[in-house]
Amino acid sequence: MVKPFVPQLVYFEPSALDYPLGKELYEKFENMGLEIRQTTSHNQVRNLPGENDFQRYRNAKSTLVVGVRKTLKFDTSKPSAEYAIPFATGCMGHCHYCYLQTTMGSKPYIRTYVNTDEILESADKYMEERAPEVTRFEASCTSDIVGVDHLTHTLKRAIEHFGKTDKGRLRFVTKFAHVDHLLDAKHNGRTRFRFSMNDDYVIKYFEPGTSRLKERIEAACKVADAGYPLGFIIAPIYLHEGWKEGYGEMLEHLAESLPEHAKNGLTFELIQHRFTQPAKRVIQKNYPMSKLELDESKRKWKWGRYGIGKYVYQDEEQEEIKHTLGHYIDELFPKARIEYFT
Repeated sequence: MVKPFVPQLVYFEPSALDYPLGKELYEKFENMGLEIRQTTSHNQVRNLPGENDFQRYRNAKSTLVVGVRKTLKFDTSKPSAEYAIPFATGCMGHCHYCYLQTTMGSKPYIRTYVNTDEILESADKYMEERAPEVTRFEASCTSDIVGVDHLTHTLKRAIEHFGKTDKGRLRFVTKFAHVDHLLDAKHNGRTRFRFSMNDDYVIKYFEPGTSRLKERIEAACKVADAGYPLGFIIAPIYLHEGWKEGYGEMLEHLAESLPEHAKNGLTFELIQHRFTQPAKRVIQKNYPMSKLELDESKRKWKWGRYGIGKYVYQDEEQEEIKHTLGHYIDELFPKARIEYFT
């Protein structure tokens, strides 16, 4: 079982201590006996321990920077939501395929922001602008927020904030089973709690440092019993020998485990494996022994956001994925809906 994340090293930006959460976290980490350092800015976090890039990368992934989110303009987050809401950046997991490896660049440490009220006030303004339409906010575009929230409770605060709104909905996804502190949050059905799921092969070989499938399913059952709207993102859908059986067994296990009431209103999001040229270089540098298939000649090239092309599966493979997983979901979860395949 993967234990809840505890950083080996914590940096504080000076302005973080101007906020109640910053002071609370400083005291908490001091009492935990963690090494605490000061930094003028997260950009100044350098000279992390390690004799080579490989070691420094791993040490960075166990480093937490406590700071203030200066940019309160939210990015869009299609297709899952209208906007990305930023509570944290970075992840303690070591998923070989993760796009955060390239977006984080040379700064793969985890950052948490303590100006939660300011971030939520900004969300309220976006809701007002779009009223009377409902506005959805995705809280896991740049991090696995659940992976750090047992320390910060920022997400719990956000869940309760959205629970009081009429025109706002919160969404996030996680690969971690450390959800107990979120079960009593007053969500009022306005937060969709999603779990990232994959078959045993992908979790075993490409998702080290995350909760295992059995643990994620157990956590999903707890979340369902706590009354949250529930969803699952199957991502990345990765074609390997026996993939049809693997995904079928994963979905059967999920169907057998979930309480019946949780299957009403269930959502699925399906995302095929893709990679960019910059991502391939970073993956091969950080995980040189990875079994991840990154052969451009087997893939179809597709334009991505910001003009960066990505390699996806061939059209006939995509159709096979959609048909196979769509059939499993229709059979096992007849009341669920597939929100999109991309």
